[in-house]
Amino acid sequence: MTFINIRIVLFCLLSASLFAQTSHVPDTQMQRVYDEVKTPFKYGLVMTPADNEHKMDCPTIFQKANQWYMTYLIYDGRGYETWLAKSKDLLHWDTLGRLMSFSDTTKTTRWDANQKAGYNALQDLQWGGSYALDRYNGNYWMSYIGGNGKGYEAGDLSIGIAYTSDDPTKAHEWQRKPKPVLTAKDPDTRWWENRKLYKSTIIDDKQRKTGHRFVMYYNANGDTTGVPKTRWYERIGMAVSDDMLNWQRFYKEPVLMHSAGITGDAVIQKMGDLYVMFYFGAFWEDRKGAFNRFAVSTDLVNWTDWTGANLIEPSEPYDDLYAHKSFVVKHKGTVYHFYCAVNKADQRGIAVATSVDLGKSNKQFVAAPPKKKL
Repeated sequence: MTFINIRIVLFCLLSASLFAQTSHVPDTQMQRVYDEVKTPFKYGLVMTPADNEHKMDCPTIFQKANQWYMTYLIYDGRGYETWLAKSKDLLHWDTLGRLMSFSDTTKTTRWDANQKAGYNALQDLQWGGSYALDRYNGNYWMSYIGGNGKGYEAGDLSIGIAYTSDDPTKAHEWQRKPKPVLTAKDPDTRWWENRKLYKSTIIDDKQRKTGHRFVMYYNANGDTTGVPKTRWYERIGMAVSDDMLNWQRFYKEPVLMHSAGITGDAVIQKMGDLYVMFYFGAFWEDRKGAFNRFAVSTDLVNWTDWTGANLIEPSEPYDDLYAHKSFVVKHKGTVYHFYCAVNKADQRGIAVATSVDLGKSNKQFVAAPPKKKL
């Protein structure tokens, strides 16, 4: 090897080392983020199904004209549909209707006929900001889990793109791109995503930190070779786009994963120069159940994981099985942490915890179904 080549190699190694050092977020900053976002007061359930045949999941909160809106999922045994609700105070919600419904049962060849689980895209990222949805090319956008299998997250699950030029605060059917944009069977699918793809979050990378305008974070189930057996594995990775319609995978490895269980459902907000990824974990080696946590980045690619206490975890009768799947809002000095609450009767609704004591919700699940006799 020539002297010049040796210098080049050393320079590359040094640059990689410096990048790794600068991309790590110091413990003091991680603690400040935790202190800013923690919500020790559980207000309780804010959205519940009318019966035991339906389950609510995955809240996404946005604001328009001083009103708050929530897109969320309903599972009814066939699959996921996407719904919309409205609130004046972030605590009391009224259902408005569907945004993405099951396809006609006679047209079951559609790739997304029985699963349409949507998540709003291109939202204002600023912590404590407007939480408004931005347009691109005259449209509002959602990414969604789509699939043709009937049942709870059954069959092949892929990521699709939906859009509308109409008001996103009105219940109406969104248009959808005819084919998924990412699948577990693509030629460039990576080891950690070669089974099923799940929730996605799309942000507008205005500073082009990735070299592209739009960044998608999504979790997926894939290969578990060489790791301890557990109930399920999911990791969070990235894709990028410059037009919202054509996506390419970015980075070969997951950007966030753990040694066991699920790492999933990333939602991104920006605090000063820091990006905060709220996500949930489940079935880890060191803790039970499902719970909400966070990681922090300066470049959208390298993430420093919080090692302290969970942000949300099971503690109440309505969430004593799982307390997971975050959407966190700061409004007028108060932090609202929305999450999916699941009890031991497998009833599933949407709850909120807050940074100040706002009392307790009167909303409850309907009577639980009788336990089946063995």
